[in-house]
Parts: sequence; C-alpha cells; structure tokens
Amino acid sequence: MVSVEFHCHTHASKDSLTRPADLVAMARHKGIDRVIVTDHNSIAGAREAKSIDPELVIVGEEIMTTKGEILAAFVIEEIPPNLTPQETIGKLKEQGAFISVSHPFDELRKGGWMENDLLEILPFVDAIEVYNSRCMLPRFNLRAGLFAQKHNIAGTVGSDAHAAFEVGRSLLLLDQFTGPDEMRNVIRKGIPKVKWSPPWFHLTSRYATIMKKFYS
Repeated sequence: MVSVEFHCHTHASKDSLTRPADLVAMARHKGIDRVIVTDHNSIAGAREAKSIDPELVIVGEEIMTTKGEILAAFVIEEIPPNLTPQETIGKLKEQGAFISVSHPFDELRKGGWMENDLLEILPFVDAIEVYNSRCMLPRFNLRAGLFAQKHNIAGTVGSDAHAAFEVGRSLLLLDQFTGPDEMRNVIRKGIPKVKWSPPWFHLTSRYATIMKKFYS
C-alpha cells in the first residue's frame, strides 16, 4: 500500500509560507509515498513541487466556490475561484480530476458547507473529506464521517498542512494507483491514519497571512 497526503499547502496559498522544496523534503523525511499539493485557488506551488519530485507529488487544488471549498487531485489546468460548485465540478471533470470536498461541516471556516448544498453535488463528486487534522472541534469530523456512511460516499483524510512540519499528520493508505481513475477504484478500501492538530498550529497560517499583507 502507499501512504497519501491528500491536503497540504505551499507558499502559493495566501496563508502559507512553505516553500515547495521544503514540503517535498519533509514528505521524503517522513516516508510519505504520495503528496497531493492543494493550494488555495492555485496549482503553481503544486507544479513547482512536482518538478522537484514527479513520483512523490500529485498536482491538486483547493478551490473556493460560491458554496464551499472543493478539494481536487490530478488537476491539469487551474480552476478559478468563486464559480458555482456545479461549474467547478464540471471543469474538473473535463480534466478527469479526482474530486473531493474540503472539511464539509467545519462551521468555523469560510469554506465549510451547508448540508443541503453538499447533497446537491454529492452525486458528482468522488469523495468527501471525513477527517481534517485542522478542524478545531471533533464534532466537525465526526459529522463528516457519519454523513459519508449514511450516503455511501468515499472518504478522504488530510493534514491540511500549512507549515512543513504538519505534513503527514493525517494519511490515507491506499492500494497502488497511477492516476485518477485508479484512485477512484481504490479509494473505498483506504485505511486512515489520522492525528489532530492543536489550535496553535493555526498560528502558522495566521502569521503567513499577516506577513504577506505586510510585504505586499
């Protein structure tokens, strides 16, 4: 099996200072097999990381829609933010991307989802994120897991790492795969290895946001 980090950020995100090279180095150090780099509304950091280690890195993107955030893997062309969920999903499907949903029931984040909005797109996504290490309250992840079980949808897990040291806190162990179609075939057999990130971890992303505004 291979260990997969489904959700992490580089300095291409507005709230991260992590250089792609540092993310790659940390993933190698921790023995992670595949890392999906999912910057906010950008694939620039993912492309840079992939140029360093094509076997390790999968290009992804965390895309803000008008209803919540979509988490995609195997992205070829960058998707702009603030489209409807249906428009975003349509553009991802044109690329054959693997489509998940970020922290769907996190009420403390702008990118969380209302249940009715999530139900509308459920038939068109491959999975939802059932565990996000950076969810502040356990009930957010618990609700996501119960929702996935109730609606028979596959689950992904991710560290949502904004600093290099966070990479790999939550991993999904999957059978070998080489592309989005094979990922879809093995995703339901995934074995999660998850670890919660305490609230102080959020200070790294807050600091990054402030520094970028200060120097912009």
